[in-house]
Amino acid sequence: MKLPWKQIISVLRRATGATEVPSVTKIAGDGPDPYRVLISTIISLRTRDEVTISASERLFSAADTPSAMLRLSSPAVADLIYPAGFYRTKADTILKISGILLEAHDGKVPSRLTDLLTLPGVGRKTANLTLGLAFGIPSICVDTHVHRIPNRAGWISTSNPEQTEDALMQILPEEFWIEINTLLVAFGKDTCTPVSPWCSRCPISNWCSRIGVSRHR
Repeated sequence: MKLPWKQIISVLRRATGATEVPSVTKIAGDGPDPYRVLISTIISLRTRDEVTISASERLFSAADTPSAMLRLSSPAVADLIYPAGFYRTKADTILKISGILLEAHDGKVPSRLTDLLTLPGVGRKTANLTLGLAFGIPSICVDTHVHRIPNRAGWISTSNPEQTEDALMQILPEEFWIEINTLLVAFGKDTCTPVSPWCSRCPISNWCSRIGVSRHR
């Protein structure tokens, strides 16, 4: 099935109101700054958007460069980003990343996927989000919503996020790669929920096969 992607994306934009980039860039400053994007993304893992924003703002008010960050202790970083999930572990990770950036990358966040993946705590999801939001490099960030919704709709058939990334790259026009995460995250939280999705008010139901949906509203 050839999908009318421009129409689907347009419908999702209207349905979600997701006209902005994700929350991790709201405190990233002008540019946006790759270091702020990367560190905010680390903080955002398993953490609500509002907590991510406030935690990142507190942290960057104290240190917003790798060298400044390394002047803080791990407990100090943890206190600044609390109550982000796993805040103590993230504090250690932020300091390790900052040290590696200074030692191996002249204090700058690398703009290559392979380099980003060598940083502690950085998986494909974080790396792709950083590439897209910080550098404008077309990348598909696959989280639980981006994995679930295309499989539920029948657009792809994959069993893990990496397969989903590859499959979406084959069918989704590159111009929508960066945006698709923002759209599907918002859509997955409000309409295409994991359990009992709101199929009755779904604006993209014409392009959805409801695979695996046993109960809906």
